[in-house]
Amino acid sequence: MSSSIKDWLPHERPRERLLEQGGHVLSDAELLAIFLRTGSKEHNVIELAQALLSHFGGLRQILDAPNEDIINFKGMGIGKSSQLLASKELAQRYLTQQLKTTEQLDSSALIIDFLKIRLRSEKQELFAILLLNQHCQFIEFHILFKGTFAQCSVSTQDIIRHALDKHAYHLIAVHNHPQGHALPSPEDLHFTEKLAQACQLLDLQLTDHFIISRNDYFSFAEQGILATNKA
Repeated sequence: MSSSIKDWLPHERPRERLLEQGGHVLSDAELLAIFLRTGSKEHNVIELAQALLSHFGGLRQILDAPNEDIINFKGMGIGKSSQLLASKELAQRYLTQQLKTTEQLDSSALIIDFLKIRLRSEKQELFAILLLNQHCQFIEFHILFKGTFAQCSVSTQDIIRHALDKHAYHLIAVHNHPQGHALPSPEDLHFTEKLAQACQLLDLQLTDHFIISRNDYFSFAEQGILATNKA
């Protein structure tokens, strides 16, 4: 077995370096090792972290991997896997709190960060809405349907009814493409046009429609597709 982290000089240990110098100085393996806390019988915690990164391909791939794959990785088990799962949930809740407390969500960057971490690891296609009030303040993120558009029968009436029940002024449509790229299909384009027209009739602003894939996103607003729906 390699030398234990406890045998390292204090200024070489990841946890001490984090506290003294900040997280930006740590490698991905060192940062991951802090969450894992201990190594295995064969490897110290840094080596275990490096093995995980090498096997899965990176931090994002580790956090997006099925939990059973992490549990079954040699040296991991339920305890360490739970620690990684908790770290991802913390990041998601942190971004959710940022959305809720931001005075005005007039930039899509924070919303995109939230949607990526929330939807990127979903294996099933889903449709959700993110609702804002007249001052662009967060009201709710709500998953309405699961399955493809054809399977879940996405209804513009149900979407608008829910938005109006929450007294929303801005509606952001969201769905994911778990297995493919983020480019919209003809069905996506048709549905978005239909939803935009329905929103206009009720003075509800369809501010954007995001498609989230594993590696990318598509914004209808950024591409100018929703330009005619903006006030």
